Amino acid sequence: MQLLRRVWAPSAAAGCVLLLLLLHGHVLREGQLPTGSCEIVTLDRDSSQPKRTIARQTARCACRKGQIAGTTRAQPACVDVHIVWTRRWCEMTPCLDQEGCDLLVNQSGWTCTQPGGRVKTTTVS
Repeated sequence: MQLLRRVWAPSAAAGCVLLLLLLHGHVLREGQLPTGSCEIVTLDRDSSQPKRTIARQTARCACRKGQIAGTTRAQPACVDVHIVWTRRWCEMTPCLDQEGCDLLVNQSGWTCTQPGGRVKTTTVS
């Protein structure tokens, strides 16, 4: 019986330590984004005005050095920081492939124009 206790106690302790390490690693990874990726945290739409929808979204990004949260192909993405500093928004390719990108006159954002003439305006705040 004592031999069984001597064998069981260390292996049980080792099993508990292994379980704690696995749980600790899982808790650390929980909520972390892979480097270079983004996710939408909040998205609010207001369609109270006719023919106009105002959408506000907040994204969380884990960007590499020299990058910052931006928009690529109508999705949150990490983009080169110089694009934001120089306010050359169309350089980050914010519109979908079939859309044309134009800077707003005051460089506070951009418009994406679809082939049918529909215009989506994005302002940066």
